[in-house]
Amino acid sequence: MTDIWTKLKTEEKPILLYGTGNGADKILDECNRLGIKINGVFASSGFVRERYFRGFKVMSFDGAKEVFGDFIVLLSFGSDRPEVIENVKSIMKTHTLFAPEVPVCGNEIFNLEFARKHADELFRAYSLLSDERSRSVFEQTVLYKLDGNIEHLFACEIPKDEAVEDILKLKAGDNFLDLGGYNGDTVLDFVRRVGTPGHITAVEPDPKNFSKLLRNTEGIDIEAINAAVSDSCDTIPFSLKASRGSSADGNDLIRSVTIDSLSENTKFDYIKFDVEGKELDAIIGGEKTIKRDKPKMLISAYHKSNDYFSIPLKVHEFSPEYKIYMRHYPYLPAWETNFYFVIE
Repeated sequence: MTDIWTKLKTEEKPILLYGTGNGADKILDECNRLGIKINGVFASSGFVRERYFRGFKVMSFDGAKEVFGDFIVLLSFGSDRPEVIENVKSIMKTHTLFAPEVPVCGNEIFNLEFARKHADELFRAYSLLSDERSRSVFEQTVLYKLDGNIEHLFACEIPKDEAVEDILKLKAGDNFLDLGGYNGDTVLDFVRRVGTPGHITAVEPDPKNFSKLLRNTEGIDIEAINAAVSDSCDTIPFSLKASRGSSADGNDLIRSVTIDSLSENTKFDYIKFDVEGKELDAIIGGEKTIKRDKPKMLISAYHKSNDYFSIPLKVHEFSPEYKIYMRHYPYLPAWETNFYFVIE
């Protein structure tokens, strides 16, 4: 097969980016590197205004149709909002649309060369999955990463509640370690689900997000820690953006903690990892905890291209008793794809 980047090299129709921002920057940079010509940029209604992006005047979709007629659309942003996804589906009725996969963190793109280079690791990770749905999610999302066709994502998505209820089976009294506490949304969701929680520790590196976390969880007994999670208790480089866009790529220095240091006095029943590219480091820093306590774990699998194999292989190395599941929630591109680890 060929990947999306190889296909775009031979495309004769004009190619336009749909969206501006970090994702569009990464896609445009890769297209420039490969010699793929981008002809224009358009944005959703309300985001057009009188502005330019990387030298292109930002148009509306209708304006782009007037100028170019038929063209290839490259979706260049992420969203789980139903109205946005419906608008994308509407565009697909009249124009060919792809969503090229570019990593949230790191520079390695999951293209055909990457897949061939890591074929053995990908197949080993695939072999560890515990049910047919997990294998389908793995297959469909890998195909999407290679060919950019979002129909693969629609084919494997499930409601978020389904995975939490059917796999994690959280219960009252569970001790919860929230790695990547953001604004407190996952703490609030955990409390809503279990009713009476046990001990809750929430770790969030971004100071502004941390303030929101404290404010939004007032009245809930939690231990909140303003730090990043890594494989050592030290300081690490980080990019602080006061949003979900904070990442492990950056020039800011922030204190780091490990799961093992956090679990010295608490046995956590459930750990959620959404640590913007530091998932593997966080797992390594939790080796003792994982081997000793066997907590239920939800680990994000979409920040780096090697997450698909490095995460399940490392957890399996530490504790081969885990059942490993994979699910994808409605989101474009393939964000909100997670691994679930449970002892059954």
